Amino acid sequence: MTMHPLIGELVGTFFLLLLGTGVVANVLLNKTKASSQTQWLIITCAWGLAVFVGVYISAPSSGAHINPAITLALAIAGKFSWSLVPGYLLSQLLGAMAGSWVAYLVYIEHYRITDNENIVRGSFCTAPAIRHKVNNLFSELVGTFVLVIGVLFIAGPSMTISDAQVTNFGLGSLDALPVALLVWVIGMALGGTTGYAINPARDFGPRLVYQLIPRKNKSADWNYSWIPILGPLLGGLVGALTYLAMTL
Repeated sequence: MTMHPLIGELVGTFFLLLLGTGVVANVLLNKTKASSQTQWLIITCAWGLAVFVGVYISAPSSGAHINPAITLALAIAGKFSWSLVPGYLLSQLLGAMAGSWVAYLVYIEHYRITDNENIVRGSFCTAPAIRHKVNNLFSELVGTFVLVIGVLFIAGPSMTISDAQVTNFGLGSLDALPVALLVWVIGMALGGTTGYAINPARDFGPRLVYQLIPRKNKSADWNYSWIPILGPLLGGLVGALTYLAMTL
């Protein structure tokens, strides 16, 4: 699928300015996640590289969705079988829980001497820099929208799962680097408001683990938890529909 040249120029310039001006706002404005610029650079870079590792490892077997919003967007766009969606969503949630739990075990002695519960919870799941639910939801929607549009244009391989051919259902190993760079730039440019979950499993799974670990005075902030779930799912929906409209 290709876009009309004029649509291509419009869309390309849109993403250039969205991400370009976004990173300047994230770095310069007050109370963004990037106000501590060195820490935010490390976090966003490492998340991008983490996506690289996750995509590269899982691409040959699953198409490397590793994100419920991506799975749903690919299904809506006709690139993935709806019958496989429930299993993928469950696997993504369980994988997120297991990964965050092992990370907790690696750093368990450091968790024991850290008294600031907001920092402890923040190592598991996201929280807004400024709590404003409408804007927080919109921020997660936009970040996931950019991710989904990028992935839908990158996705290419055809594979067979359970003896059923599924065409163009996910990412290949060679797509790991461009997707990693995409996640990195989303974090740098658009992640300053909410910490950019842009992945319901990435936020909900670790939040459940945090709820289960033995700590005094903890709060998983369930009042906010629906935003990094609903926002990415809506972003995936809007991204998939936009992709279909652009590539008619």
